Amino acid sequence: MNKSWRRFVPWIMILCIILQVMPSPVVFAQESEKSLTILFTHDMHDNLLPSKSKQEGEIKTLGGYARLQSAINKIKEVEKEVLLVDGGDFSMGTPFQTIFTGSSPSLRILGQMGYDAVTLGNHEFDYRASGLTKSLVSAMQSKEQLPAIVEANMTFPIDEDGKLTESLTELKAATDAYGVQDYIIVTRNGVKVGIFGVMGEESASMAPMSEVVFEDEIKHAKRVVKELQDKEQVDLIVCLSHSGTKSDPKKSEDEILAKKVPEIDIIISGHTHTKLEEPIIVGDTLIGSCEEYGKYLGIIKVSQNGEKDWELTNYELLPIDNSYPEDPEIASRVAEFKEEVQSQYFDEFGLGYDEVIASTSYDFQTTAQIQANHNESTLGNLISDAYRYAVKKAEGDNYIPITAAVVPAGTIRGNFFEGDITAADAFSVSSLGIGADKMPGYPLISVYLTGKELKTMCEVDASITPLMAEAQLFLSGVNFTFHPKRLIFNKVEDVTIENEDGTTGKVEDEKLYRVVVGLYSAQMLSVVGDKSFGLLSIVPKTQDGTPITDFEKQIIYDETSGTKRELKEWYALVQYLQSFDQENGVAKIPTYYSETHERKVVDDNNNILVILGNPNHIALVVYGVVILLMGLVVLVIVKVVKRRRKHRNLK
Repeated sequence: MNKSWRRFVPWIMILCIILQVMPSPVVFAQESEKSLTILFTHDMHDNLLPSKSKQEGEIKTLGGYARLQSAINKIKEVEKEVLLVDGGDFSMGTPFQTIFTGSSPSLRILGQMGYDAVTLGNHEFDYRASGLTKSLVSAMQSKEQLPAIVEANMTFPIDEDGKLTESLTELKAATDAYGVQDYIIVTRNGVKVGIFGVMGEESASMAPMSEVVFEDEIKHAKRVVKELQDKEQVDLIVCLSHSGTKSDPKKSEDEILAKKVPEIDIIISGHTHTKLEEPIIVGDTLIGSCEEYGKYLGIIKVSQNGEKDWELTNYELLPIDNSYPEDPEIASRVAEFKEEVQSQYFDEFGLGYDEVIASTSYDFQTTAQIQANHNESTLGNLISDAYRYAVKKAEGDNYIPITAAVVPAGTIRGNFFEGDITAADAFSVSSLGIGADKMPGYPLISVYLTGKELKTMCEVDASITPLMAEAQLFLSGVNFTFHPKRLIFNKVEDVTIENEDGTTGKVEDEKLYRVVVGLYSAQMLSVVGDKSFGLLSIVPKTQDGTPITDFEKQIIYDETSGTKRELKEWYALVQYLQSFDQENGVAKIPTYYSETHERKVVDDNNNILVILGNPNHIALVVYGVVILLMGLVVLVIVKVVKRRRKHRNLK
């Protein structure tokens, strides 16, 4: 080695050592990676206050916006720039919905809590297009900070003259003024995020009076995603989808959405109230869902690797329990809205929000348990019996005997736990809708069905419930037995009437029977034909047998208080609860409702004669087709055998 180079050797060695201890380019890339934390809720249903929940045999109160705010604040202390979103159905479900049109409580509080964006759920249309219009206008008039509303597949249909109805004209003006749009762009922690919203097919079908049309969410999601990628060039795409997930991936709308539109990075999945302890991963799309009522705060943290792909670094459902103190500002706001509910609604019924109207020594099933099990429900029995009691009381001397009272599972929105039951609790159990009087709460209506249609109603429960859990029916006055293994639309084996005097009787196919049902439930009877592919039909009629075209004309009114008022579903339940014998000055629900009473019997007999026996006209057609096909198969086989024999004989 040249002597002149030798003197550089120590310096070269030192340089090598320095290069070894210096951070590598990979480490630098990791330090410059982008990351984002998304906080999410959905299906809050106006649960501004904590709600009861039973976990591991213990009743707990979870949720409440004041607690939720504390949890959000705690996370923001560590991560300054988070994304906060909601997947729809933020309203309807508690007495706070009674001031939806005049005060828009949830939308305003979500704005105060710092929500970046929300989407609309089907229940935002419970008070129809005009109700949502008033709510949006009320929120805007408050001049308060409000969350953005994103909705990409909502359209406003025009009539034959190319015009919008008056109510749709007003709603469109309100959504335009509010700034409802397909998507928004938000930058958090250096990440440019495109957020858009869609409503799924099932949830849209549950808003029959919305007037708007929700077009194919896949088509519109593809349209918006392309724009977010090509025009906006976002880093991350988040979809607020009010579509939901189900155990069967083929029926799980948000999983289908993820497959059909793989460019979506994250789907916040509302509508089905699903609690996903772990996210569903479809390709590169992550689906998160955190149950209901603000009981949990969903947390998703993603980071971008060197390949510019997003990877999940944390997924968590944070229980909003009493370990989180109430944020004083949000707690004060909730208290203000509660006072409005009292003065503007409960005072009309002579009830207090927290007034104890009854007590129970046992728990009733939760809504999730009711929809997960296809059988008789004690809470369904209680509510349907309440309808019959309240109508008889309201009509007095003009009472016409009721054959059946009907309660669909989808209209049961809460339950009763052991202990006291308040007026607010009773309202929350049957909280849906609005009547012709524009007052919150669906009224009861009176319709007439033929005996054949009564049997069809039982078949709706037996055959459609497996396809749509919300369609399960609970009846007072009509008992039936069904076999789950029998042919669809032929599962019911026996239907009997239980008269008010305790006697039972057979159903006469051509006779008209009086049935009491909620206004919404009657309007949804059209779903029967759709879900049964037109094979089942129920046409509600008046007492003289005329098909009903205006259900509001069949509303039952209560005049016992001296004022003519619609008999609301929830108030019928209150009256029935108050009618029970008292214990220590409080009405006590009898033990009768702690167990079932064979109103709906599930026959699990595996005898083939039982499964195939006593077919109705639908089954006879199916059996005939099967026999015909079998005959054709036999005929083909016989011909083939004859040809082969003839061929062998020729040889």
